[in-house]
Amino acid sequence: MFINKPKHTSLASLLRNNWEKSEILELFALPFNDLLFKAQTIHRQYFDPNEIQLSTLVNIKEGGCPEDCSYCSQSLANETEVKAKPMMPLEQILSSAKAAKELGASRFCMGAAWRSPNSRDFKKLLTAIGSVKAIGMETCATLGMLSAEQAGALKNAGLDYYNHNLDTSPEFYPQIITTRTYQDRLDTLAYVRDAGINLCCGGIIGMGETLMDRAGLLQTLVNLPRHPESVPINMLIRVQGTPMDSAADSDPFDLVRIIAVARILMPASWVRLSAGRSEISDELHALCFHAGANSIFYGDMLLTAENPSHLKDQALFRKLGLREQREIKSEHPAACAHH
Repeated sequence: MFINKPKHTSLASLLRNNWEKSEILELFALPFNDLLFKAQTIHRQYFDPNEIQLSTLVNIKEGGCPEDCSYCSQSLANETEVKAKPMMPLEQILSSAKAAKELGASRFCMGAAWRSPNSRDFKKLLTAIGSVKAIGMETCATLGMLSAEQAGALKNAGLDYYNHNLDTSPEFYPQIITTRTYQDRLDTLAYVRDAGINLCCGGIIGMGETLMDRAGLLQTLVNLPRHPESVPINMLIRVQGTPMDSAADSDPFDLVRIIAVARILMPASWVRLSAGRSEISDELHALCFHAGANSIFYGDMLLTAENPSHLKDQALFRKLGLREQREIKSEHPAACAHH
């Protein structure tokens, strides 16, 4: 059984927003067993270690994005097989949400390949959020950059989470994306937070970044005024036709290490094992869960990429004794303790 309140350490004392990069690099440098032990110990102070949150991500507006993200199959700058399509009809969005709920997902994420939402489709999206909320699911959206007014409208429609990843460190970012600045991303995060929506914000490993870049990404996340409630850690999916299609393989242990460090830095946040799961073994999944990952994207597709089938995931959960999160929590109680 997980520990609700540690005997000698208050939960609030573990939540910091003033981490130095040198401290984060020291965590990365720990012997592997020591790092996992530290991460698992902290994880148990905030979460049931055998419970996993399931989110389903559906592409409600595919392709045609004007951004030039080097890893993205949906960018107009990249010569991929993904073509622009109109926004998915409302009935199909709701049908997808109901199917996800039946399979065990508690959160439904709607992704759209936009630089920022256009007014026509944005109105439809607000209706979709309310409809998904009405069937008893948490709602999430990833729509590109937002204005303060758009963030407020999303909150009023019932949006629980907004996903807007930083992707990498401020220093490495210009080598990955040139059409949107790092500050643009931070501004959207601030608008979302000011509107009272939970943040879903993480990054990608395997793009050629250094250990210093990974530390820089985590430092930016942990030193936000309040930690993101959800932190997705993605492995690069190499898509033919993108500048990243020939990127070198990532060391599997690098994935485990960054998850463990993210768990230590942001102990009250859901840490999500995200893109790239179809390429990793059951054993690596298990190590990631032991390191503090307690959320996954669940379902056969992840935007335009393959994802492990729900049957494969359920079989793995049975092997590991993991239970699906049943009670919806828009925000983990400990997240309120930031200071």
